[in-house]
Amino acid sequence: MTTRRNFVAGTAAAASSLVFPLVARAQPAPVKVGVLHPVTGWASYSGTQCRLGAMMAIEDINAVGGIKSLGGAKIEAVLGDAQSKPEVGVAEIERLQADGVSAVVGAYASAICLATTQAAAKYDLPHVVDIGVADSIVERGLPNTFRFGPGYKTVADLAIENLNSLNTAAGKPIKSALIIHEESLFGTGTAGLLSKALPNLGIEVKEVIKHANPTRDFNNIALRIKSVQPDIVIPANYYNEYALLVRTMQQQRIVPKAIYSVLGGAASQYKFVQEFPEASNGIIDCNHWFNPKDPRAQALRKRVEAQGKFFNYEVFLTYTAMMYLADAIENAKSRERGAITQALANSTFSDHIMPYAATKVVNGQNTGARPLMTQVLNGDIKVIFPTDYREVAPLFPMKG
Repeated sequence: MTTRRNFVAGTAAAASSLVFPLVARAQPAPVKVGVLHPVTGWASYSGTQCRLGAMMAIEDINAVGGIKSLGGAKIEAVLGDAQSKPEVGVAEIERLQADGVSAVVGAYASAICLATTQAAAKYDLPHVVDIGVADSIVERGLPNTFRFGPGYKTVADLAIENLNSLNTAAGKPIKSALIIHEESLFGTGTAGLLSKALPNLGIEVKEVIKHANPTRDFNNIALRIKSVQPDIVIPANYYNEYALLVRTMQQQRIVPKAIYSVLGGAASQYKFVQEFPEASNGIIDCNHWFNPKDPRAQALRKRVEAQGKFFNYEVFLTYTAMMYLADAIENAKSRERGAITQALANSTFSDHIMPYAATKVVNGQNTGARPLMTQVLNGDIKVIFPTDYREVAPLFPMKG
């Protein structure tokens, strides 16, 4: 089919078109981008959600003309599976490098991201981190590494600040806490930050309990919670373990005054709320979240749900991280890794669905990124902080 799109108008060209049939302009070579996530293994659910977000972004980018500064070049995804193992993530980076990708987006879990960004640095391969929250990912001075979302220190600081506000407004009913965290970089780092900060609010940390990934039985940990009787339980773990922990607490009739999550693996998940409405009710979480006032976010949610999927943070944050990369490629006007790296570093990307200020990268971290705080109420997830994005007033504590 012939086309006149992008046809260069001119007297000679117009005249020639009367004599010779128009010939469609050859499609420029695609820009190959690695999409690397754990789509098998213990983190497969979240990794698959991340891949969904990345692929939907690529679909949308290509649908509106691809990379216009490269003549409409389409983005071509080269898929990788880290299998929930850092060493496999490294092997996949080697394969993506050999396949000639211009950049990589991924790789969800902090421990995997730590390994894949280091491996990509050997090849000056730009690596956009979508989810991985461990701050060590961006503290090594790797010029190829760019984290679009906030790290766990930023998230923990906001969570602590708002916990203090909530507790003070309620007359300080929360005097003790128990932290439960998964064993990897994410959970251990988050628990460490909270353990140091909570005593400054007058909240005693009764105990910090670590568990393995995966863990399929939380009965012993639930019994420990029942014995310690903390006012507040703070989980920091991935989806499966978070959901099982809270369900086990419900089964054993453990009802603290609040369950207050920092990067809770299930607390900000529609899947969790739908499957376990009673166990999830009232849980507060400080996590990645979209701008609830942006109609584009709601439209994307409908598209995701039309596929029978859940609009979880893995989807919309990886979606936007891919958009950030595409914007940088557009500005770089190049498939070359060095030019893309420079464009990512200089980005002021702001046309997206996240509640962020314009992108500003400092030492690999997007300092414009920020989390929101949500609470599960009446079978839905609503923003409670900051007030600029608030949908409902918080209910705290849940138990008097």
